[in-house]
Amino acid sequence: MRDLAPYAARSERTGGRRQREASPRNRSEYQRDRDRIIHSTAFRRLEYKTQVFVNHEGDLFRTRLTHSLEVAQIARSVARSLRLDEDLTEAIALAHDLGHTPFGHTGQDALNACMKPYGGFEHNLQSLRVVDLLEQRYAAFDGLNLTFETREGILKHCSLKNARLLGDVGERFLRRRQPVLEAQLANLADEIAYNNHDVDDGLRSGLLTLQQLADIRIFARHMKAVLKEHPRLAERRLIHETVRRIIDTLVTDLIQASARNIRTHAPGSVEEVRAAPPLIAFSRQIRDESLELKRFLHDHLYRHYRVVRMSAKARRIVTEIFQAFLSDTRLLPPEFQERAQKDAPRAIADYVAGMTDRYAILEHHRLFAIEQI
Repeated sequence: MRDLAPYAARSERTGGRRQREASPRNRSEYQRDRDRIIHSTAFRRLEYKTQVFVNHEGDLFRTRLTHSLEVAQIARSVARSLRLDEDLTEAIALAHDLGHTPFGHTGQDALNACMKPYGGFEHNLQSLRVVDLLEQRYAAFDGLNLTFETREGILKHCSLKNARLLGDVGERFLRRRQPVLEAQLANLADEIAYNNHDVDDGLRSGLLTLQQLADIRIFARHMKAVLKEHPRLAERRLIHETVRRIIDTLVTDLIQASARNIRTHAPGSVEEVRAAPPLIAFSRQIRDESLELKRFLHDHLYRHYRVVRMSAKARRIVTEIFQAFLSDTRLLPPEFQERAQKDAPRAIADYVAGMTDRYAILEHHRLFAIEQI
């Protein structure tokens, strides 16, 4: 086992699992978490869930699955440099989107609107619900029975109202304390991954242009450097090389800035990490440039009329499916009908959130097309 820093989370000191189990053989507790996540049904479904572009729009656009793999790769690289537990970092990264709806954030917003009278819907909470309850793979317990640290890392943010209902993983929000550094890292690796692959996918789709991005500092600086070294580079390779260098800059800065923060606060244990301010962070300059890129994507990609049109269709599909099931729970599959007897709106939300893009489209057609039964 690698020599971990004193501020790293250690699997032999885990806060434990909700159901007691014998310690794993030939792997750590966090390796077991990672392996259970990879073998879960919810993880496989991510292959057919939207990142920005609906799954059937093109084979090369990112999905929730490829996004999660990219987050895990970035997070694990940084964890190694900072002497954090790589397996815990990877487990959190792979699980962070397990509760995401079909059709990306549009699907989440639509389902949240449907669930507003019944407690709302939030994908971080749903990811925790997936690993704590909804996965049905093991004889002795519901869910995946993950360690406290992995579950805590999945729950990136949470209202105080919901935190009071979540027991141990909600406590840090009530006490205003930080999660372990591995969780802080997975959160920022998520940001690095989605900003840069959305640039790549946006350019590939034609919704963004290099001319537009030439006004964004971090992109312009790296594209200029690439063109100086390779003045006749083909556009597709220019994009790949520019994005690759941006990711390298962000990762390097994250390592260096975080290492400075750790030296300044000198945490000697996980408990001291929890009491400190967030320690995994970018430098101020890179943070500002990253936010500029994020705002650009919000204005020019996520609000592009073609994306808005698809989002409007997705919102209608999710809303109409939910309302149809709420009006008559007999339309649900048998296992969800049973759950609906206790809490119909939440059972319906669980079913809809678990759908892939194409399954939601097909289910909508089954419910509303007269030729389908």
